[in-house]
Amino acid sequence: MADPFEVRMRFTNQLQHLNASVTSAQKAANYALKYRDMDEDLHSCILEQLERNNMNNRANIMYFIEHLCDMAQRENHLEFVRMMQRDILRVIDAVAPSDGSGAANVKVVRRVLNGLQQKNVLVQQTVQELEECLKERDVATDPAANGIGLRDSTPRGGKMNGVRLDKRQVEQRLEEDRERHKRIRENIWAVPADGDQEFEKLWEEGSDIEDDDYLEGEEDAAERKQALEYE
Repeated sequence: MADPFEVRMRFTNQLQHLNASVTSAQKAANYALKYRDMDEDLHSCILEQLERNNMNNRANIMYFIEHLCDMAQRENHLEFVRMMQRDILRVIDAVAPSDGSGAANVKVVRRVLNGLQQKNVLVQQTVQELEECLKERDVATDPAANGIGLRDSTPRGGKMNGVRLDKRQVEQRLEEDRERHKRIRENIWAVPADGDQEFEKLWEEGSDIEDDDYLEGEEDAAERKQALEYE
């Protein structure tokens, strides 16, 4: 029998070192399912790391949650799904706090919530209610919020919404955002030779990704680059 303390420590380490790659998220999800008999303890690890790590790590853990729920459904171990349904508001509060410090993560939360809805982890009504909470926290991307837009909310002191930006974290986020946008494009256009039907399926799954999403991603990258220059 595996030592619970060791399992917890190894899982915590995996969460702390998640990055933009699908591989890292799947590896952590596989580990959690390998030790599914400790699901409640591992779920508490996820919540703890969401509340203790920097905003980049929290975004990566948010993406990981979608992978974990998807794999848990496929392996018919629904305890991870049920616990995430129960604590989804706590998760959002950690990834995109109401104080505005996680405004850059609001888009991440929206994408994952949409993914969880598509995978039947969350029902539409729940996602809509959570979206109402997110609107109040999206101060960094709403030009009408407090009369300013994101460009104005990143002053020369290297702060965003009153939170000082760490240069290394900004560089890491830039790189991870580039990796995710690259993967989105690859997933949309990687169409097998046998397949109009497969193309339609991929197009339908990616249809919520529009030109505006790419534009927003480029603007996010430019704003973080500007923050680095002011640092």
